[in-house]
Amino acid sequence: MLGYLQNFFKWEAAGGVLLAFATVIALCIANSPFSEAYVQFFQLPVIVKIGEFGLDKTLLLWINDGLMAVFFLLVGLELKREWLEGELSNAKSRVLPGIAALFGMIVPALFYVFFTQDDPTRMRGWAIPAATDIAFALGVLSLFGSRIPIGLKIFLVTLAIIDDVGAILIIAIFYTSQLSLIALGLSGVLVFALYLLNRKNVYAILPYILLGSVLWFCVLKSGVHATIAGVLLAFCIPLQSVSQSISPLKKLEHELHPYVVFFILPLFAFANAGVSINTQSLASLDTVSQGVASGLLLGKPIGVLLGTWLGMVLFKAKLPNGVNLRLLLGMAFLCGIGFTMSLFISFLAFDVNHLQLAAESRLAILLASATAACIGALFIYWETRSRGT
Repeated sequence: MLGYLQNFFKWEAAGGVLLAFATVIALCIANSPFSEAYVQFFQLPVIVKIGEFGLDKTLLLWINDGLMAVFFLLVGLELKREWLEGELSNAKSRVLPGIAALFGMIVPALFYVFFTQDDPTRMRGWAIPAATDIAFALGVLSLFGSRIPIGLKIFLVTLAIIDDVGAILIIAIFYTSQLSLIALGLSGVLVFALYLLNRKNVYAILPYILLGSVLWFCVLKSGVHATIAGVLLAFCIPLQSVSQSISPLKKLEHELHPYVVFFILPLFAFANAGVSINTQSLASLDTVSQGVASGLLLGKPIGVLLGTWLGMVLFKAKLPNGVNLRLLLGMAFLCGIGFTMSLFISFLAFDVNHLQLAAESRLAILLASATAACIGALFIYWETRSRGT
C-alpha cells in the first residue's frame, strides 16, 4: 500500500505543476490582445448526435459537464478503494482527517456567508471556498522532497479525499436545477443495472462504461449535475475479481489517472482560469471576492486546525508520526488551495446571467489559492530547512 501511495503522490505532484502551468498560460492569454479569441474559442458550439438523440453544447460546457465527469469517475474510484482497503478502511484512521475535513468545509463556508448574507444571488457561492485541490497541495509538498514525513502526505490525502466526498454531496444536493422525474427515474434504473452487473460478478469494464455513458446523459437531462454520474458509476465497479488477478477498479483507476492528471484537469484549468486582471477588475471586487478569499485564506486553515484539535481532545486521536504543530499549520494553509474544485463550484453557482460574479469569484480563487500555497510553503520550509533533502 505504501508503494501505491508513493506512486499516487508522484502523479498528483506532477499534475499540480502542469495545472499551475496551464493556469499561467490562461491568465497570460486572457490579459493579452488574444483575450476575445480565447473566450470565443471556448464558446464554439459542439454538436454530438446519435439517431434522434443529440446534445448541442459549447466547448466550455463539454469540458465542464463531460470531461469533468471522467475526473469525478476517478475521484469515485479512489474513494471506493480507500474506503474498502486503504487509509479510510480503518475507523480510527478516519477520525482525525474526517473531523479536520468537516470543519475545513464548514468554517470557510461561514466566512463566505458572513460577507454575502444580504444577497441571495451572491450567497449561491457559499461552497466555493470549502474545497481543497489535492494535486496543487501535493505539488507544493513535493518541492520539499524527503524532508516531508510520509505521515503528513497521507494525512493530507485522506483529508482531501473526505473533502471530495463533501464536495460531491454539496454539488448533488445544492447545485441541482429543476428536476426531470422521467430522466431521474431512468438514472435510477441504470444505477440498479450497474449494481446488478457488480452482484453478478461481471468484471469486464466495457459493459460498465457503456451503461455509464447512458447514465451520464440521463443525469444531465435530470437536472442533477452530470458529473455525479461519474461517481455513481465508480461505486458500482468491482474492486475484487474472482477470475482475474488484477482488480477491475484498480486497473481502470490506473488507466484513467494519466489522462485526468495530464489532460483533463489542465484543460479544465486552461478553459476556466482565464480571468482579466487589471486595476478596474481589482477595484470592482465585492463581497463575493471577499467571501472566497477569506474563506480560503482564513476559514480553511482555521477549520482544519480546529477540527484536528477537537479530534485529538474528544477522540484521543494522535497526529501521524513526524508531524508537529508547525507542519500541521503549513498543511492547513495548503488546504486553502481550492483551485480546481472551487472553480468548478463557481461555474455551478454563477450561470451566464451572473458573469461578473463568476469572474470575481474566479479571480479571488486564483489569488487566494496562490497566497495560501506561498504561506503554507513558508511554514513548511521553516520547519524542515534543517532536515536532509
